[in-house]
Amino acid sequence: MAIEFEGMTIKTNDNGYLLDAEDWSEALASVLAAQEGIELTDRHRDLVNFLRAEFFENHGAQPNTRAIVKAMSAAWGEKISQKDLYDLFPGDPSKQGGRIAGLPESRRKGGY
Repeated sequence: MAIEFEGMTIKTNDNGYLLDAEDWSEALASVLAAQEGIELTDRHRDLVNFLRAEFFENHGAQPNTRAIVKAMSAAWGEKISQKDLYDLFPGDPSKQGGRIAGLPESRRKGGY
């Protein structure tokens, strides 16, 4: 699969994950989100940026929803629940959020 974006062809796998994380940009994230019926807000972007930071600063870590709840609660200064994250990314905050963040497809089944 591929996405035409700003005069470039961005390659993705069959599930819509970018094949090259270097292709990602904030503008592309908005396009990827729109394809999934999501309009990115500041909270969406906070979560996307958290996922990218975890991946690139922690040797490819892709946190699960429980870890994201803890991190976003701290970042937003309020206790949030998994439901709050699923309201943002109904297709799973770690997986759908990761796809919009331009990260590789996670093959994990739980854990961190």
